[in-house]
Amino acid sequence: MQAEEHADPSPVDRAALAALVGASPAGVAVFDEDLRYVYVNRALERLNGVPAAAHLGRTIAEVLPEVDVRLDALRQVLADGRPRELTTSGQTWADSAVKRRYWRGACHRLQERGRVRGVVVIAQEITATHDEQEELLRARSYLTLLDNAASSIGTTLDAGATCQELADFVVPVMADVAVVEMIPQDDGRPRRDLPPGVLRLRRAGMATVPELADALARFGGPGEDIDYQEDAAVPRCLAADEPVVENLYGDEQLSRAAPTPERVAAYRAIGLHSAVVVPLTARGRPLGALSLLRAGDSPPFTEGLDVVVARTLAGRAAVDVDHAQRYTHEHRVARELQRSLLSEPRGPNDGIEIASLYLPAGEGALVGGDWFDAIPLQGGRHLKVMGDVMGHGVEAAVAMSNYRSMLRIMAEDDQPPHRILERLDKAVEQSGLDRAATCLVAVVDRREGVCEVASAGHPPPVLIDPGASGARVAPVLVGPPLGTGLGGYRTTVVPCGPGTVLFMYTDGLVERRGEDIDLSIERLTRLTLPAGGRLEDLLEEVVDRFADTAEDDIAVLVSRSRGY
Repeated sequence: MQAEEHADPSPVDRAALAALVGASPAGVAVFDEDLRYVYVNRALERLNGVPAAAHLGRTIAEVLPEVDVRLDALRQVLADGRPRELTTSGQTWADSAVKRRYWRGACHRLQERGRVRGVVVIAQEITATHDEQEELLRARSYLTLLDNAASSIGTTLDAGATCQELADFVVPVMADVAVVEMIPQDDGRPRRDLPPGVLRLRRAGMATVPELADALARFGGPGEDIDYQEDAAVPRCLAADEPVVENLYGDEQLSRAAPTPERVAAYRAIGLHSAVVVPLTARGRPLGALSLLRAGDSPPFTEGLDVVVARTLAGRAAVDVDHAQRYTHEHRVARELQRSLLSEPRGPNDGIEIASLYLPAGEGALVGGDWFDAIPLQGGRHLKVMGDVMGHGVEAAVAMSNYRSMLRIMAEDDQPPHRILERLDKAVEQSGLDRAATCLVAVVDRREGVCEVASAGHPPPVLIDPGASGARVAPVLVGPPLGTGLGGYRTTVVPCGPGTVLFMYTDGLVERRGEDIDLSIERLTRLTLPAGGRLEDLLEEVVDRFADTAEDDIAVLVSRSRGY
């Protein structure tokens, strides 16, 4: 566009002004009382990209429609004569590589013989200084962001939650939209066939500024599979394991960044204009990618600070995601192993009823080494076992499997409980198992109506007699845990006639932080048989009473003989 020349309606002594400030490197303009140009020097001509003659007699808005000037401040200078400094921004007719320029101007009232004649403004461009200040402020905000990252990202051992935390953390400080997408794990879920040349990722986290939330909702949220064309930004980022910066000024650039060509029009409609994609990599293995997007008036991403900070945050989050994925895998393996070993034990013979339950402490905790078993013996007797390997996870579950297998071998010789524990303790020591375990062995003799019990560091069993108003705790002598090699186990004989329920459990049922274990076990004496007498109903009552406050896994085995 061009600025038209205008006749000068208010002559001044321009020759005198030219002699005084014409050669000044600062731009100088003189305005009349109506804030119309009456003089500009050569420096201001260059700043504005408009000849001096095209200024004269016109207002700033008429000459420079894209410059934001505080006219109210100029009028105040006219009114009270107090000098002021103003910062102005916008774009003039002069060629410029920057989108927005900044100027700093000193404003003084012009008087002649006591009469106000106008305002003189001396201006200098400060665009570079302003940009440097903006960059400094942005750097400071990014440093604060990095300082806070550790307490905001990776707060759980859940990979999906970590990805969402990362997306939430960078919006709106770094981006208007943040998307975290992961290479799908093999979780057994059915998926669509993958077309040739397409990369499929699982969207794991997404955050947007409020004004874009509705528009972006149709692009798919966490949990959905996203298919990327081969030359899109995300596949290129993952293939090279390097950040990709895209300033999406044209449809060609948009199509290279979008998952599919059909997304180009949608991205253009919501004003997305800049993107940076950084890889999520841990232990040399690609996990996914973090995509940051800007829209509207937000500045485009740069190759410098934006990429450095985005990659730093992605690197930190990748470590947390990797830990979460490894934990999830270990948790799944341990639980499947433990579930296979804790399948409902069958009754040793037709005269024995058995019921059991296993409750993990929660989804956020690794499974433990709890186990139980029921083994038939000669003469109508039957052996019950309740054990608890110390620790959690796959190693504890594997150790539990070894303990269970060895105990079954020891039980075949039909020894009393304390002999079984002594032999098992020696076998564990010789096997090299480095995990101790507590164990309770009980042999019920239906013919004699008694129960022989021995404990290796395990809580005592509880017996519930038919028609009793409460339960009784067996007075068992407790020896050291298995795996210590200390031995010293003793068998205690307690009454256990037909209809009496033998109640065995792990310490997760009763143990509570800050409470004496004897008081915890004492609560079990309030257990009674439900009205219907079903063992399953008794277990439901146990869940209702104890599960909510449990801090560790719970395993319970209950059994009852019908006589001989």
